[in-house]
Amino acid sequence: MNWVTAIDYGSYFNNVIFWQRIGPALWQTLGQVTFSCLIGVLLGLPIGLAVWATSPVGLRPQRLIFRVTSLVVDLGRAIPFIVLMLLLIGFTRLVVGSIIGWKAGIPPLAVGCIPFYARLAENAFRGVAVGKVEAALMAGASRWKVAWGVVAREAAPSLVAAGTVTYITLIGYSMITGTIGAGGLGDLVYNVGYTRNQGDIFVMVVVLVVVLVELVQLLGDWVVRRIDHTR
Repeated sequence: MNWVTAIDYGSYFNNVIFWQRIGPALWQTLGQVTFSCLIGVLLGLPIGLAVWATSPVGLRPQRLIFRVTSLVVDLGRAIPFIVLMLLLIGFTRLVVGSIIGWKAGIPPLAVGCIPFYARLAENAFRGVAVGKVEAALMAGASRWKVAWGVVAREAAPSLVAAGTVTYITLIGYSMITGTIGAGGLGDLVYNVGYTRNQGDIFVMVVVLVVVLVELVQLLGDWVVRRIDHTR
């Protein structure tokens, strides 16, 4: 009998294993995703700014630098996440000290996040009106001040929206890391819900992830509305 169709619906909310493990699993996932997203944004933002600044429409067009940095970003985004995790096993062990546990999921998530957010950030910078950039330059502002004081500030709503997309994407990737020993909700849904035929746990974790994603999206949209001065 298929394990999904064999669910005892009377066991919902009464499964002791679920309530014992859901708290730690949730915090592990949030820890993985939050730290990875912070690292990815902090490193991806300047890379995205550099790609935009050296592009043909940027502050200081440099064809060679633009092509190289853009290619590196594209290559980083092209590597399948499961392959990236395998490639970074040695790096993860060096940084974390182990390839097992929720902390071991942070290095591959963060590395995968950097080029992803960098490209989103570049697109956000491209959306800034050229007139505002030209006005700042004519006023005597340096390129550095224009980049961070005008372009980054004007692109802030789009950057926050990009951060929201990135965070939600990392939640999905963290489910993958959990299936191979990185803990979190991925470990609970696979090693307990699926492998042990605990269909109620499987369904409840999936529902929890959907609710979590929706909450993150609502929070991100609220922040965007608060900082978007054009509305």
